[in-house]
Amino acid sequence: MSEWWTYTIADIKSFSLETWYRLFELYNRAIWPAQIAALMAGLAMGSGLHLPHRGPGRHTWRSRVIAAILAACWIWVAIVFHAHRYATLTWSARYYAWGFGIEAALLGWVGVVRGRLLLDRAGDAVARAGWWLFLFALFVHPIAGLLFGRTWRQAEVFGVAPDPTAVATLGLILTAAGRVRWELLAVPLLWCGISAATLLSMRAPDAWIPLAATVVAVLLATWKTLARRRGRARRRDNTG
Repeated sequence: MSEWWTYTIADIKSFSLETWYRLFELYNRAIWPAQIAALMAGLAMGSGLHLPHRGPGRHTWRSRVIAAILAACWIWVAIVFHAHRYATLTWSARYYAWGFGIEAALLGWVGVVRGRLLLDRAGDAVARAGWWLFLFALFVHPIAGLLFGRTWRQAEVFGVAPDPTAVATLGLILTAAGRVRWELLAVPLLWCGISAATLLSMRAPDAWIPLAATVVAVLLATWKTLARRRGRARRRDNTG
């Protein structure tokens, strides 16, 4: 058997677009009403980010709760979607399940245990853009699928489907104060790239969503990283 890294998207994908949409229809039917709970969790996370900060302690506590909810969503998608559902279509789903599990562990360690993920939607321009990316994943992503030919039974919902969960995570991580948390962005970016390539290979009309999210997140994170480096360099020059 050839090494796994020699496989292409064409090797991994062995199903049609209709089969992909049918997968979500059966999945949504099986987990109902988990979608409602997931959307409520997303609304709770958004409300937590929207409320004004009242002291650093409450800010840290609120960010920890959001990180814990987000980690739970990644665990759900890893086990219930990838390992149990998507694995019926492709052998690569087991690797995706491990990747989503790793992201959940990172969110739990960095955001919950250590409290190093201080989320603030009203921070700099990147944080504000991240906030809108999160809202897009929560509200627009499921509707966009309907506009491009899916039925409402085939919609992808944040917290239980991989694409909106990954896009929402990119947005939330971009709202974090301080340096860019590239270690938390890596898995969502990788998944969005894989998803975009898979959808493009099936000529899916909504393939632009994970692709655009990847490009936007990388550009914003890179811009923030470079801006922080320039700021540190200026401060060193002023004190030197």
